Amino acid sequence: MSNRKRTAVLATAAALAGSAVWTAAPVAVAQVVNVNYACQTPIGAKSAVSPIDIRSVRSGSGYRITMSWQKGVSSSPVELGAGSMEPSATIKLGGADSGTLNVTGSANQAAIPENTPIKINDLSGTYTPKKTGKVTFTAGVLTIKALGTTTTCTPGNNPGPSLTLDVTAAGGGGGTSGTSGGSGGSDGTTSDGGSGGDLPQTGPEDSAIALGTFGGTVLLAGAAGALWLTRRGQTARARR
Repeated sequence: MSNRKRTAVLATAAALAGSAVWTAAPVAVAQVVNVNYACQTPIGAKSAVSPIDIRSVRSGSGYRITMSWQKGVSSSPVELGAGSMEPSATIKLGGADSGTLNVTGSANQAAIPENTPIKINDLSGTYTPKKTGKVTFTAGVLTIKALGTTTTCTPGNNPGPSLTLDVTAAGGGGGTSGTSGGSGGSDGTTSDGGSGGDLPQTGPEDSAIALGTFGGTVLLAGAAGALWLTRRGQTARARR
């Protein structure tokens, strides 16, 4: 094979290697999961099934986690006026981490008619990873406070995770995850007592950037090898 062809082959192989590494970058895995809530209300037990969606967005040193209900849960025998219903919930952490993430949100902006399924606004909280690996986020207990009463809704069907994140902790260390409340809420803690801290930005986006950079390094290394072979061939011909 001529030096020119060898150079082209090596450069192409390096480019393909870089492309493969970039494609293999881990991403967040999210899916809508049906949750069968068993609710204890002031007027007795009720149940409702709602698809739950949990999404993540990078936010400072962690992730802003948002939990959404696609259908209403429970109901009230009387109308709930605007601003009278305050929801909150927990999200169970699994995989590489453990504990719970508290998520909160704003009160209802519009009145909720009597005997109508209560639509929960999106609830949010901040997750700061302190353990490295894949962390799962699964719907936990939903709490609804309205008109001086409290309704607690617990998943009764052992739902699977709605979100999986591949995260990296600072120093690769253990510890517990940091949490904080959403809009209008106060700082929260995990069930095992951990609290949030300032850590370097980590997660799928940074992993993709890091792996993309690695792919670029592979490309440059391949080009350097091709250049070395070309120069070697030129030197050999000069000696002849």
